[in-house]
Amino acid sequence: MITVTLGSPKQQLTFPKIKTVLQLLNKLSLRVNDALIIREGELLTPDRHLRSGDHVTVRPVTSRG
Repeated sequence: MITVTLGSPKQQLTFPKIKTVLQLLNKLSLRVNDALIIREGELLTPDRHLRSGDHVTVRPVTSRG
């Protein structure tokens, strides 16, 4: 089970069968460049594997021109 903290105000979701960051992004309907995925202070790339018990934070990327 992966625990995900999203946005502000903070919302927590859990996913039982997510194996990679890319699968998580797809489940959240996000593209690779739409959000940063952080686990224990480390930015994760889409090919990184997630483990049961992981807690990750999803931070949306915004452009301010």
